[in-house]
Amino acid sequence: MKAIIQPSRLAGTIPAIASKSQAHRLLICAALADKSTAIACPTLSADITATADCLRALGADIVYENGGFNVAPIKAVPERPALDCGESGSTLRFLLPVVCALGAKATIKMHGRLPERPLSPLWEELERHGAKLSRPTPDVIATAGRLAPGDYTLAANVSSQFISGLLFALPLLAGPSHITLTGHLESAAYVTMTVRALGLFGVECPLTDDGFTVPAGRYASPGQAAVEGDWSNAAFWVVADHICGGTLRVTGLDPDSPQGDKAVTALAARIAAGDNLVDCADVPDLVPVLSVLAAVSPGVTRFQNAGRLRIKESDRLAVTAKLINALGGDVQELADGLIIAGKERLAGGEVDSANDHRIAMSAAVAALACEGPVTLHGAQAVNKSYPAFWEDYARLGGRVTWEDEP
Repeated sequence: MKAIIQPSRLAGTIPAIASKSQAHRLLICAALADKSTAIACPTLSADITATADCLRALGADIVYENGGFNVAPIKAVPERPALDCGESGSTLRFLLPVVCALGAKATIKMHGRLPERPLSPLWEELERHGAKLSRPTPDVIATAGRLAPGDYTLAANVSSQFISGLLFALPLLAGPSHITLTGHLESAAYVTMTVRALGLFGVECPLTDDGFTVPAGRYASPGQAAVEGDWSNAAFWVVADHICGGTLRVTGLDPDSPQGDKAVTALAARIAAGDNLVDCADVPDLVPVLSVLAAVSPGVTRFQNAGRLRIKESDRLAVTAKLINALGGDVQELADGLIIAGKERLAGGEVDSANDHRIAMSAAVAALACEGPVTLHGAQAVNKSYPAFWEDYARLGGRVTWEDEP
């Protein structure tokens, strides 16, 4: 769909949607537990649904009703289960090690850019410990074999999702294991989210000097759990609030959350005040929308240590630069970041989401700072993480009309 977004001023109160990062984690733990779990999760997205569907394929009985999941755990893995991860990198990277730990002869389907996103060194580490992995087609992974307990080693700066995937899988093995991390751990907050989810389900993984010790044992359901509000998607409203002059309020967010993207509040305030250096190593997903704010803030803002954005749903560095420049901004693209010279306003123009949910929502926020309309191609990309985004945008005063695209 093509959205034509008119300049406007948003105002009002908006409840945060459920954190898909936490929903993934709670669903996986519940599917591996000893008894059923009720998980309060008031909103869904394509990524959350992908994880739930994959766990169903592995034998869990998962029902969503009345704003929550009822998860009856896996008792026996079906013969040759077929998992479809959609475009969800979290679903794939969390569940590939779990599938291998369960010894499933499975196929895992991927869509969009997901087949292009790296799985190394996780792939090699799984094979080193007994898994047999292949790519019969570029968009399918086939698994066989079963993981064995032992010493696993991962580079800590490649993907926190690889670490989380192993943390979910290793408790299923016959003996204890250790994960050795080499280098600096980036996106550490997401690993903390995983450790806390495991702890809620009775699996304690103490951090050692060089990584994690993971015990063998069963997941123990707490009976009930709740998905907290999502800071990553609230970031769009936080930035919109700065652009609109303090007219928005987001409810349902925990200031003590382990979510790393809660840093958006402090980072947005800094950028709006002209504090001009942003280290993105731990908050890469915030770069597109914070870049919009930088484009209409004082001075020149530099985003650094953001090279991982090139392997997301789109090349987010290139696409963010293209978005802002197309709207009349001033962005220089670097190998691992962006340099953005702020202006008072943007002009408006025509942009493409590149089928990336964060780019689509950033374009909507950018329209608030434009003199003319923004025509956004691929506006439906928001369904990946925030299907109600356009409805909420309009409810707060945004002005959007729609046209079908070929």
